[in-house]
Amino acid sequence: MDSESDFALFAAIPWWAQHLRRPRIVTGQPRSRQPKSNAEDTLFAETLKSQTAISAMLEVYEDLPSPNERIDHIKAFLTLGAGLNGHPGVCHGGLVMAILDEVIGMLIPINQKRKSIPKTVYMTAYLNTTFLKPVPTSATILARATITRVEGRKYFSEGSIENEKGVILARGEALFVGLKSAL
Repeated sequence: MDSESDFALFAAIPWWAQHLRRPRIVTGQPRSRQPKSNAEDTLFAETLKSQTAISAMLEVYEDLPSPNERIDHIKAFLTLGAGLNGHPGVCHGGLVMAILDEVIGMLIPINQKRKSIPKTVYMTAYLNTTFLKPVPTSATILARATITRVEGRKYFSEGSIENEKGVILARGEALFVGLKSAL
């Protein structure tokens, strides 16, 4: 699916549509869902981009008045297929962690484009995950991420995965570190 069809899919779901109708909302397909010639992001751009894995994914954030102001909050909608099952109807825990890592990491390229985060390669230093309830497959979920503080090249963040009722199913605390030199 592309950004427009993903938007149409999520806009047709009443609970998710309320998140898409707010003022100054920017939506789009995450950069990590777009295939690249150097094989970067192949996990989310190719391997997990299928009807049985993650069939649709959309990032949503509020545009800020100043073009260089840092975006600290993002939401992502993901439709998860049964190909992600660890148990019947339940997403594998490793994939839950990968989703949290990916959504928290979405804040970096958005802010690099705004020139509010230095243009370098960032990597996950840690992702501490708490599993609260099973994350369902054959369902659409909401993932949220927030930058909580910045210390030089270190971006401390947190994220969560929710169901359609707003119940938090998993949450994570992460540290992304900007590398001193590109890989």
